[in-house]
Amino acid sequence: MRIPAHSVCTAIRDDIVSGVYERGGRLTEEVLARRYGVSRVPVREALRTLEAEGFVVTRRHAGACVAEPSAQEAADQLEIRMLLEPLAAARAAQRRTEAHLKVLRGLVRLGQERSRRGQSEDLRSLGSWFHETLAQASGSPGLITMLTQLRHKIAWMYTVEQPARPADSWAEHGAIVDAVARGDVERARALTAQHTERAAAAHRMRAPRAGGRVRTSQHPVNTVGLQH
Repeated sequence: MRIPAHSVCTAIRDDIVSGVYERGGRLTEEVLARRYGVSRVPVREALRTLEAEGFVVTRRHAGACVAEPSAQEAADQLEIRMLLEPLAAARAAQRRTEAHLKVLRGLVRLGQERSRRGQSEDLRSLGSWFHETLAQASGSPGLITMLTQLRHKIAWMYTVEQPARPADSWAEHGAIVDAVARGDVERARALTAQHTERAAAAHRMRAPRAGGRVRTSQHPVNTVGLQH
């Protein structure tokens, strides 16, 4: 079975974001093909896509390498997200479906419940799911794509401190959903802008590890688990 390039791209991107490939490290087609159990053709296509997204750069005499974003580049990603998230919420207030609202409300209930129990790891994943669903509710494919790429890049560039009062953060999520449900475009935009601004303050840029090495774990591409 030929593994599609987009699945290989997702696997490599996930490994870059999680630190399997360190910043500045080389990404050779032969090694990547062996690692993911594919031919070099989808690897080559995946590297071109990741270069266009900013995760990979091509260097003279070295070939494809993991990019090394500067502090300014990282700050730009946060600023762009702070501009696009409120736009997504405003459009969601106009275009959301009942299915979107059902998921968003369910996530808020789970977030509030986990906040009371102090289950911080669950809160991180629930928060990501909330913002992904809010973007989907915007009904704008281009905006959804940009926000998805921003989430990947920000997760790669930053660590995030958990809020001291996670219940307050989930109350903000709930207020955003209420505004979206009422179709209140300006309130959805304003609440999301306030929320993303507060969240940005908790981001700390990751310090790159020296050496540019690849961790030793090996795994084939799992085409079932690569859906985002």
